[in-house]
Amino acid sequence: MAETKVKAGQKEAKQAEKKPATKAKSKSQPKAAAEVNTVKQPDPVLPPTEEQEGNKDMPRATTPAKPEFPKETYLTWYEQMQLMRKFEEKAGQLYGQQKIKGFCHLYIGQEACVAGAVSALTKGDKWITAYRDHAHPLALGSSPNAIMAELFAKATGCSKGKGGSMHMFDKEVNFVGGHGIVGGQVPMGAGLAFAEKYNKTGKLCICYMGDGAVRQGALHEAFNMAMLWKLPVIFVIENNGYAMGTSVQRTSNVTDLYTLGEGYDMPSEPVNGMNVEDIHNAVARAAERARAGEGPTLLEFKTYRYKGHSMSDPAKYRTKEEVEDYRSRDAIESVRYTILTHKLGTEEELAAIDERIKAIVNESVEFAEKSPYPTADELYKDVYVQQDYPYIRD
Repeated sequence: MAETKVKAGQKEAKQAEKKPATKAKSKSQPKAAAEVNTVKQPDPVLPPTEEQEGNKDMPRATTPAKPEFPKETYLTWYEQMQLMRKFEEKAGQLYGQQKIKGFCHLYIGQEACVAGAVSALTKGDKWITAYRDHAHPLALGSSPNAIMAELFAKATGCSKGKGGSMHMFDKEVNFVGGHGIVGGQVPMGAGLAFAEKYNKTGKLCICYMGDGAVRQGALHEAFNMAMLWKLPVIFVIENNGYAMGTSVQRTSNVTDLYTLGEGYDMPSEPVNGMNVEDIHNAVARAAERARAGEGPTLLEFKTYRYKGHSMSDPAKYRTKEEVEDYRSRDAIESVRYTILTHKLGTEEELAAIDERIKAIVNESVEFAEKSPYPTADELYKDVYVQQDYPYIRD
C-alpha cells in the first residue's frame, strides 16, 4: 500500500512539474554569441498569479493564502535565512578585499534549501554537502565566529583554519562537511546513513549535491546500494541551473533530474527550492519514510544562485534579466511578506532581527581578524587518529 501511494505521488508530482514549466520572457533577448552560451532555465516556481502581477511588492515565490506553520517557525526561517544572506554578502566583500583567499562559493539565493530542511529534521541527524557549504552549519547552529575565522584560515576556525571555504566541519552540530570532490560526498552520505541504521539510532543523513554532481558514477553506485539496503538517507540535488557555467540542458538529456531516482525505484520528487514551506514539507515526508525503514528519497530542489559559481566567476553565461527574474521570487522576501501580511510579526520586530544579525556578522569579522593563524606544527596534526603515529614524516 505504501509503495502504491509513493508511486502515485511521484506521478502526480511529475505531472504538476510539467505544467508550470513556462518561464517569463526576458524583456530583451541576448544577441549573437551570447545566444550560444545562454540557455533558458527550467522555472522552479509557478507562474505569477493575477494578484502577484498586480502587486509589485508581493514576491513571485508562491505565497500561501494562509500560513501553514506557527509564527515562531516563520520568524526562525526569516532569521536563519537573513543570517546566511548577510554573512555571505560580507564574506563576498571581504574576498574582494583579499582578506579571504582561495576558493569561495556563495549560497546567496539558495537559503530556503537549508532553512526548510533544518526545521523538518531533528537534532542528531547528519548533514553533508559539497563545497558551497557556509550556510548549512550556520543554520544548524555553528558559531558564525568560527565559520568566519575558517574563511580567514585562522586557528580559531571550525576546521582549525585548515579547511577554508570548501572544507568546513562541525561535529557539535553533526555537520560532516564541506567536500571539494564533485559528487564525492554522495557515497559518503550513504555511508553515514549506513552507520545510523547499523547502530539503530533512528537518525538519518541528508546529503546535498549540485546539479553537476549527478554525472558522477559514484552517485549511481550510492543510489543502488542505498535502495538495496534501505538506508535512511535523503539525497538532495540543489539544481541552480548551472554546473559552474554550463546549463543543465547543455550537459544532460534528462533535465528533470529527480527522475534519475526512478531507475532505482527510489521515491523522487521535484521541489520549489525558492519556497521554504515546500522544502520543509518535502524533507519531512522523506524523513518519515527514512525513519520508518523505507529507505532513501531523492529530492530535486529547483533553486537559483544570484552570484556566480565562485567569486572568480563573472557569470556571463546568463542575462541580467534572468537573474532579476529569479530575484523577484526571493525566499527571504516571501517569508517576510507572509509574516507582515498575516500579522505574524511587525516591521519593528523584523528590523530588530536585521540589526541583531548585522551585529553578529560584524562580531564574526572582528573575531576572525583578531584570531591567530595556525602554527607550523599544526601541519602534522589531525592527519591520523593515533597521536604518536610514527610515519607522518619520512
